[in-house]
Amino acid sequence: MTLVRTQNLMSNELAKRVFLSRPPEPPHEYLLNDPTNSIFIGITKIFGAPFSWTFANLTNPHLAVVGITGAGKSFFVKTFLIRASYVWNTNAIIIDWAGEYRAWVKQSGGTVISLAKGDYLNIMDLSGMKPLDRAKQIVNSLEILTDISQYPEQKRLTTEALEQAYVNLGFNLASVPDPKKEAPTLKNVISLLEEKLQDGTYEYPAELENAIYRLRQFAREGEDYFARKSTLDLGKLVSSGLVDLDISGLPDESFRALAALFILQSLKEKMRMEGWSSSKGLRAIVVLDEAWKVASDERSDAVMIVREGRKYQFGLIVASQNPTDINEAIFSNVGTTVILRIKFEKFMNYLQGSLNYSNFIRKEISRFGVGQAAIDMSFQTSVQFPEIFVIDKVVGEIPLDVYTLSVGDIMNQDELENPEMQKEYYFEKIDLRNKLIESNIGIEVIESIFKRLDDKNRQLDIRGFIQVLNEFKVEKQNVIILLRSIGLQDMVITRAFTYIAT
Repeated sequence: MTLVRTQNLMSNELAKRVFLSRPPEPPHEYLLNDPTNSIFIGITKIFGAPFSWTFANLTNPHLAVVGITGAGKSFFVKTFLIRASYVWNTNAIIIDWAGEYRAWVKQSGGTVISLAKGDYLNIMDLSGMKPLDRAKQIVNSLEILTDISQYPEQKRLTTEALEQAYVNLGFNLASVPDPKKEAPTLKNVISLLEEKLQDGTYEYPAELENAIYRLRQFAREGEDYFARKSTLDLGKLVSSGLVDLDISGLPDESFRALAALFILQSLKEKMRMEGWSSSKGLRAIVVLDEAWKVASDERSDAVMIVREGRKYQFGLIVASQNPTDINEAIFSNVGTTVILRIKFEKFMNYLQGSLNYSNFIRKEISRFGVGQAAIDMSFQTSVQFPEIFVIDKVVGEIPLDVYTLSVGDIMNQDELENPEMQKEYYFEKIDLRNKLIESNIGIEVIESIFKRLDDKNRQLDIRGFIQVLNEFKVEKQNVIILLRSIGLQDMVITRAFTYIAT
């Protein structure tokens, strides 16, 4: 005879006993989208469901992509751009901060444009804007890149000179001009300020001198990349297929940031003028990679574009290996965030605080291998399921060949136990090849290096890697250039060479 017991339970105690729970994935109807109007990304980890991305149900088509070097960030971006081109005939413009995409764009039959290597952008070009609005944008850029906001009088003088430069050439400040009409340049603006200074009647000459100095840094002979007549038509680039705007040759971060801000402003205005189209998908995607000065500032056009949502069938991809380089307003407003492998706790804390995902997802991210990703999507309407889920691996157009470089063999015990110290570096084959080329290593030697790395299962410690380079008689200076481009600190490089010498 079976003994049956009854037990009184409070409802709150019963609620703790979860008999059935939904795994953290959206239902299939949100993952499996029309293949003629979506981009295939990969297979979900829990149910093994194919996931195809579309912005039809999302708040906007913009993406933020984060992950450490070698996690698959650029691989994801390249795959996304290729498939957007296949599915929607989407144009892509990469604002290439470090020249990382240059070789890939060439190999893909795209166009590479290198500022500081023969091409110029006049930041006073109007691109269909009113001169008054362009003057405000230029001053906004200066506020982001310089200390002009701390000096109201210098800001006023600069604004007046910008506006006067347009007026002197016959522009109406409040009207959109004939597109054939040639705009003034920063050199015209500087000349106006210098004339005012030479006149001798202005009561604060020091303010004028500082305003002139601030603008002159972008107009010096040999570095006047933004103060001469443009050699590029940014409006046409929106319909030019795959384009790499390589700004890595510009002198410093301020020049690169000014270029990126101007390009974003001009492309945004181009999309505004053309307005909404009834065609499917995205007409253009702009990639902003590792542009911390542009992505981190609340006043940046990157933040403004993301907040404007889905109006113009124009997508922005903001990518970085350091999530804190991306303003929290971008994470809060993009329709999709792609999180690849993240190492440091401070980065994990920032992401979790910005996106408010569970500790379960955090634990998954901390264990990611190369190519695995968490996808966070912001839907237009409230949904009754988690908006963040895990992709087992991004399935790309080409195999994700990954090489691993370990530096743990030259670390002391304290460094090995420190979770903030990076002990392994990961590289996609095409990116490692580009770094070898940029370190002045010949193509034949590069092929031999890859054969040796493949023989060692694509995994080497730092000393073994340097020894392989030494075997092929790569000069020490070029080895140092390579290791720095990989991301190794000088302290680690010096220690590695010391260990080899002993």
